Amino acid sequence: MGPDVAAPAPNQQPAMRGPGIAFILKKSFISAFVALILFSLMIGIRTLPSESGQLTYITRFPQLAAMVAIVFGGSIIVELLRQWWGPVDTLRIVPPQVQTGLGIARRLLAPMLLIFTFLVPVIFYDQRYILDLAILVLTYVMLGWGLNVVVGLAGLLDLGYVAFYAVGAYSYALLATTFGLGFWECLPLAGLLAACWGVMLGFPVLRLRGDYLAIVTLAFGEIIRLVIINWQSLTGGPNGISGIPRPTFFGIPLTPGENGLAAKLGIDFSPTHRIVFLFYVILALALLTNWVTIRLRRLPIGRAWEALREDEVACRALGINTTTTKLTAFATGAMFGGFAGAFFATRQGFISPESFTFQESALVLAIVVLGGMGSQLGVALSALAMIGGFELFRGFDQYRMLVFGIAMVLLMIWRPRGLIGHRAPSVFLEQSRAISSDLVKEGHG
Repeated sequence: MGPDVAAPAPNQQPAMRGPGIAFILKKSFISAFVALILFSLMIGIRTLPSESGQLTYITRFPQLAAMVAIVFGGSIIVELLRQWWGPVDTLRIVPPQVQTGLGIARRLLAPMLLIFTFLVPVIFYDQRYILDLAILVLTYVMLGWGLNVVVGLAGLLDLGYVAFYAVGAYSYALLATTFGLGFWECLPLAGLLAACWGVMLGFPVLRLRGDYLAIVTLAFGEIIRLVIINWQSLTGGPNGISGIPRPTFFGIPLTPGENGLAAKLGIDFSPTHRIVFLFYVILALALLTNWVTIRLRRLPIGRAWEALREDEVACRALGINTTTTKLTAFATGAMFGGFAGAFFATRQGFISPESFTFQESALVLAIVVLGGMGSQLGVALSALAMIGGFELFRGFDQYRMLVFGIAMVLLMIWRPRGLIGHRAPSVFLEQSRAISSDLVKEGHG
């Protein structure tokens, strides 16, 4: 028996640990030097055309020095905070009462957020900008929930998710403009076609994982975009497709006139009616995505996705068909992306390849990772924060991406699993669950 070691009290703040001040300063100087190199061409030097047609260079050393100083000071602060507190995901220093309160708040947050979402058109009926922003946020929430099936549940890193978004949009646009079909007829067809493309992507990447899988999916997204640009006879090429029909309310158009919905209801027509209708359509599609995802997670295929995410070798050893598991994950996520693409096409009335770039895939993936892979509520909150935050900083175009980059870095330092991390398995043995509950009650986290 060795000497007894006194365990720290559960509520005691851990002492500062890690390297000393010299290491922190060295690390900060390196960060500042890298920032000086990166910002020299982006901020330090600016080119302007002169009257003679030649380019003139204007140096902006004060702005460059300010950015380098911000990086240097921020690096010191981040390192000190990280060494003092550590990642806030650890629950060892959180009292059980606080854990219980956080659990109750998390359970109440989703219903309150849903009720507020339902009342958005009522509260902001006269504010067209807020309604358009809410529709955009819900669209990205639906895309995030669709990608969450592939990345969060199955653990397959997909960097080409925008391809399924584009397939759904162009499928609806072509079917509606060529065959005269309505939105509700084309919506399931768009999701089905996107799911087929998801299966087509799944077959070549069955043996790939990690970075190699990410590279192939990234290439797949670029292939779809280039096909759309160059197949002008079908997709219109760079000019896109215009004149896409709007959705109807059970066959009744939301237009002025005797055949419109307003005239049949005996009310005055307002262009806001169509915006409110689109809001509830995307809300219904997003809730359908959420409900189907939750149901699938509780089924055997959902258990197989989680097993594949944790360890593919162990998954095969248990007799799970990894081929079917991967293909169903790709197909399910692609189907929801196709639904979102069809809605995007009918909302805009015009689509072009510029709407389906890699930046969209990166944004949706950032929403999933920052929200917490596997967490439905976390993805919704992350979409609200990122899309709403972009609009909030619209007046600061030059520093908007810098602010969000810093926010992402800080979030990944203190919340490595996202806003609401949910990587825990959905199935527990009763004995293990009882032991975990006892540990939490005793304050051992």
